[in-house]
Amino acid sequence: MNVIMTKTPVILDTDIGSDIDDTWALGLLLKSPELDLKLVTTCTDDTPYRAKIVARMLEIAGKSDIPIGIGPRESEDLGPQGPWVIDYDLSRYPGKIHADGIDALIQTVMNSAGPVTIITIGPLTNIALALAKESRIASKARIVAMLGSIHVGYGENSTPAAEYNVARDASACQHVLAAPWDITLTPLDTCGNVILAGEHYKSILDSNDAIAQAIVENYETWNFARGYTTKPDETSVLFDTVAVYLAISEDLVNMAQLNIIVNKKGFMKIRGDGKACRCALSWKDFDRYKAWLVERLTS
Repeated sequence: MNVIMTKTPVILDTDIGSDIDDTWALGLLLKSPELDLKLVTTCTDDTPYRAKIVARMLEIAGKSDIPIGIGPRESEDLGPQGPWVIDYDLSRYPGKIHADGIDALIQTVMNSAGPVTIITIGPLTNIALALAKESRIASKARIVAMLGSIHVGYGENSTPAAEYNVARDASACQHVLAAPWDITLTPLDTCGNVILAGEHYKSILDSNDAIAQAIVENYETWNFARGYTTKPDETSVLFDTVAVYLAISEDLVNMAQLNIIVNKKGFMKIRGDGKACRCALSWKDFDRYKAWLVERLTS
């Protein structure tokens, strides 16, 4: 008897093209058969530049039927992956390009036959704008986000921090937390030390998989632009990959429901009147997660 896998419809909202972890996360999503990617939207700063990276990655993956939505453009400054898409013409992308990414996000959620999982791996600017335009999306979607800091900040044994995705647009985060949808978070507590080193990293470098090779190309471009600030035998921190994992499974993490608020400075606080969020606070089996991540990216 054939077993039919039920795929989860997802939207990815990303600020790909700044930190390299978004590129790793997109690659992981494209290698995850449990997820049915319906739309990718780009947020903050030069959103068309970000869309070019998404489009080229989707073409390499043979997934150019996936539409791309461009969020509001805030600047025209290319990020560190600019050389990878310097000659890429976004108008020639075979799939649909939505100039109004906010409307594309709304329509994708509202027209879906079932609930949509919105994986957010950047500031929540686009999500807040979509909510302001159509509040009903909160009843038809859930949020899985790389967001915030509960007990641990940047680096092990550090104090809680104003994590970038929150602090960059704290008011948007407050707006999203006020909406009546289910929210699952990987804060820095679990995603802040995801680094592939040694044989894990070598497996990625040696892989013949097209998506893995595209990730490595982008990582090299990004690393060069930053003056090779990371160690030569390991990755930078792959924060956003954990959000993709949580859209698939929670088996390897310890989850807790916490009532969360965000203050104006971008700090998360646990408070009785806060939004009830499912938070991945620690790992049950961190080594197994890293092995799973490598296997997904190279298989």
